[in-house]
Amino acid sequence: MAQGALPGFRDFYPAEFAQRAYILRVWREVARRYAFVEYDGPPLEALDLYTRKSGDEIVGQLYHFTDKGGRDVALRPEMTPTLARMVAARANALRKPVRWFSVPQLFRYERQQKGRLREHFQLNVDIVGETDVTADAELLAVAIDIMREFGLSPDDVRARVSDRRLLRALLESLGIDEERLPAVFGVVDKFERQPRTVSAEKLASIGVSPEATERLFSLMRGTTLTTLRNQYGSTPAVAERLADLERYHQYLEQLGVADWVVLDLSIVRGLAYYTGIVFELFDARGEFRAICGGGRYDTLLSALGDVELPALGFGMGDVVLGELLRARGLGDVPTGQPDFWIASAEDGRVSEIMTVASLLRRRRAAVEYALRPQSLSKQKRAALSAGASYLVVLADDFTQSRKIELQSLLPADAMAGDPLREHLAGKPPTLDSLLEVIGSNPHILPSLD
Repeated sequence: MAQGALPGFRDFYPAEFAQRAYILRVWREVARRYAFVEYDGPPLEALDLYTRKSGDEIVGQLYHFTDKGGRDVALRPEMTPTLARMVAARANALRKPVRWFSVPQLFRYERQQKGRLREHFQLNVDIVGETDVTADAELLAVAIDIMREFGLSPDDVRARVSDRRLLRALLESLGIDEERLPAVFGVVDKFERQPRTVSAEKLASIGVSPEATERLFSLMRGTTLTTLRNQYGSTPAVAERLADLERYHQYLEQLGVADWVVLDLSIVRGLAYYTGIVFELFDARGEFRAICGGGRYDTLLSALGDVELPALGFGMGDVVLGELLRARGLGDVPTGQPDFWIASAEDGRVSEIMTVASLLRRRRAAVEYALRPQSLSKQKRAALSAGASYLVVLADDFTQSRKIELQSLLPADAMAGDPLREHLAGKPPTLDSLLEVIGSNPHILPSLD
């Protein structure tokens, strides 16, 4: 019996790999537009890098072992600790704010479920060294522009935004003291995943009054900045946080992404290290897990890397995103079909075919040909099966004349606007004219389009 991939891990056949490559290509392209620069770190780190951030309880979720040097190590489950370590090592030399992104493969030994595997690729985008909400708006705009680049719209994806400082101020105005705040945050984080009665019982068990519980539920049912200002704006701590959020939303409008954003105070991001504005991206129909999540973590770098720098960032995994793209009919990605298939009606011309293939490849064309003698009809069927855009047939006297026949294999609906054939119109049907057109117009090739 054939051995399959380990549970929670994936084989990437060409079709799956093409989608993965497409997702990573869009991630990198949008991050580049926002002037973020790419970095990476080792996939294996010291175990205590993760226990310092998340406590010893995280060890059960890690692929960890003792290496041959006697060191306790783990495959990276996330990128933020590596980021903190690297920034701390060169903190004084780095231009601020630091605008970095990475696309690591991450590993966690967790129970498999829809949208969650034991490995995945993740885009991490982080800004280090800026406290103003301009950075928070810039960060969310990156995530939303990625959605837009994939062909999604606000009808498909919503960015649900909150501010842990605002929620803290609101809870304090409801009479919930500092000691009970962490437990209340934990209940709020699970509001959507557990019945209201269960949430109410948990709040009561930590001493939250029925009146405060009801007002908290009201806040979680959906509110606006205007409503919050009308109801709680007289509280100085709340008013200060509302002013920041109002400015943040103004910046989102100027960045062209405000239509994607809703205020949702139930978004607290369960990780305790978040300190300010937080957000998660969800599909609008509620069919999948969160696509993306992140926010401000101003104290984490000092805890992990002994460097006092404010920071914020998000992570976006490829698993849920891939599921969403397929569900919306946006997941079909070409697997790398050749631009040209080189053929000949005569046997024994492999040397000429190889020469033509080599010349075209030097002009960045993707080229394939039969590796053994075949009839011309069989070569054409192979070209069609490979998805080649054009069949190049060498003339019988090709060595002397350099003549070729160029046959389009593009679908009928694409042939009407075939730019390569348009550029070749009126030119002699030779390899030289084909090479000239491609050299002058490299992006005329379907594989580079």
